[in-house]
Amino acid sequence: MSQKSFPTKIHLAAEVRASVTAILNQHLADILDLRSQTKNAHWNVKGPHFYSLHLLFDTLAESLDDPIDELAERITALGGVAHGSTRDVAKTSRVTEYPAGTHDGLKLVAALVERWGAVANTARAAIDETDSLGDKDTADLFTGISRDLDKHVWFLESHLQGDR
Repeated sequence: MSQKSFPTKIHLAAEVRASVTAILNQHLADILDLRSQTKNAHWNVKGPHFYSLHLLFDTLAESLDDPIDELAERITALGGVAHGSTRDVAKTSRVTEYPAGTHDGLKLVAALVERWGAVANTARAAIDETDSLGDKDTADLFTGISRDLDKHVWFLESHLQGDR
């Protein structure tokens, strides 16, 4: 993908901005893919927990809209180009492929736990990575994203825990 950059008065070296932009674009792809997979679960869930999971999955998918926008806008603020097309996402996402043919509510919850947890963990790693590059603002952005992802992992995991 193009590493085009635009001039900016943000006081980060061009090499730092390029590195941070690459990290941000990777997370943009991952979170766009996570949103798409969560929406797919929302549309296709079946079983005795249909209604509550249908609503939960929709709420979770929508919760990613702000982080997606924040990631893309941070990329462009740093002079980069946000790569968020469906084709870009399909080429670069690290999120495990959605389990085709799965409709059972709790199996979908388990699949989403794995995907949301993986994205939460990579977001957490990006906090230190961007901080070590000297971009505390992007590290702060990832801190907020990580905190929200962790909360949503808990929402999902709670469906699989308890005295059953």
